[in-house]
Amino acid sequence: MKGLADKPSYVIELLEGGVTLEDVINGHICEQALVEKNAFVVGDLGALMRQHVCWQNVVPQLQPYYPVKCNSSPAVIEVLASLGLGFVCANKAEVSLVLEHGVLPENIILSGVCKQLAHIKHAAKNNIQHLVCESEAELSKISRLHPNAKLLLQLTTQAHAAETSMSFGFSLKSCRHLLEAAKELGVQVVGVTFHIPSSCQDLQEAYTHALSDARCVFDMGVDLGFNMNILDIGGGFTGSEFQLKQVESAVRPLLDAYFSPLSGVQVFAQPGNFYVASAFSLAVNVIGKKVVTDHWDSLAQDENNEDTEFLYYMNEGVYGPFSRKLLGNSIAAPSVHKHVLCAEEAVYPSSLWGPSLDQLDHVVERCLLPELSVGDWLLFSNMGGCSLEEFNSSRLPIYYTVSTSDWYEMQEAGVALDSAVKNFSMVQYSA
Repeated sequence: MKGLADKPSYVIELLEGGVTLEDVINGHICEQALVEKNAFVVGDLGALMRQHVCWQNVVPQLQPYYPVKCNSSPAVIEVLASLGLGFVCANKAEVSLVLEHGVLPENIILSGVCKQLAHIKHAAKNNIQHLVCESEAELSKISRLHPNAKLLLQLTTQAHAAETSMSFGFSLKSCRHLLEAAKELGVQVVGVTFHIPSSCQDLQEAYTHALSDARCVFDMGVDLGFNMNILDIGGGFTGSEFQLKQVESAVRPLLDAYFSPLSGVQVFAQPGNFYVASAFSLAVNVIGKKVVTDHWDSLAQDENNEDTEFLYYMNEGVYGPFSRKLLGNSIAAPSVHKHVLCAEEAVYPSSLWGPSLDQLDHVVERCLLPELSVGDWLLFSNMGGCSLEEFNSSRLPIYYTVSTSDWYEMQEAGVALDSAVKNFSMVQYSA
């Protein structure tokens, strides 16, 4: 055993000698076969490092600030903090979490819509100065409770407004009034933040409008005597290197035109899913099976299978790790554990349900799968975007892993064994 702390808060399995993540999943499924067959999560911390390298290679001009709400796993926070990321916190609990991991107050932004008074007071008490302001009412609260705050104005964008039924933030027309109000109250405004959702179909147009508006707000702020030096282009990064390159292609010439490096403006971004999505996989067990006669003409590929549809019930659903389905997000079809699909093998229209028997507990509506049996395991990849609370709501065990090559690369990148990763206890994985 390679212990790095006397009382570690979590254990990381070190994969040596060609051991793979698949071997780890296989091992824990074998363990569960002997007990209750509970679902579990496997986290690959090396994926965080690989995504960080990708970020630095593609968009080195953007300083990453990780939104804690995306995944508040202590291991994730610890690794990303050691890599030098800043953090965007939506509440008092998230602020306390990142502070506990040694993140400096100047590397924290307090965001969140309609902040509670206690959260603003907590930020002031801990010398967290950068706060996002999205309304005049919020400005009034901040001026009373945290007069030394440095505000980032939340600017609405057409792309974000089109995705949400209720938009928050300031339109370009209302920013002048807000800046004048801040000036009158004696509160500093230092920059602008906005958000372009990952679902946006025309990144070029969306960023052109958003950055043009941001430039106008900067100019208004400078006219009123504010030191405008932070631009936060928000999130909307899926985790795909291809999509990241699309964003870079759209943003780079606009930043050069509106916020050149010589301007002294720091440019932030909020990659949440980009860092963590691919780092976590969820294994669930099939606990029930039902055959129905309905069929999907568009999915059934074999005429003999058209009249057969399977409904499978899993031991986790939308009231656990798949809760984002309730928010309108789709869940990708899983793979079947230890199953290699042959070209001639029959597949059937299938749907996947949680254990509650609730009509809302419909995890995957349509997919093609071979016929499964009760007791089979399904593997959902790219589950890192689930918050730790979603995993904890079902009390799912999380098994952290890292390969020796990734671990050495993390050390070279600045993950210090003696301080930054004080809560890690490394054990050699044994199958």
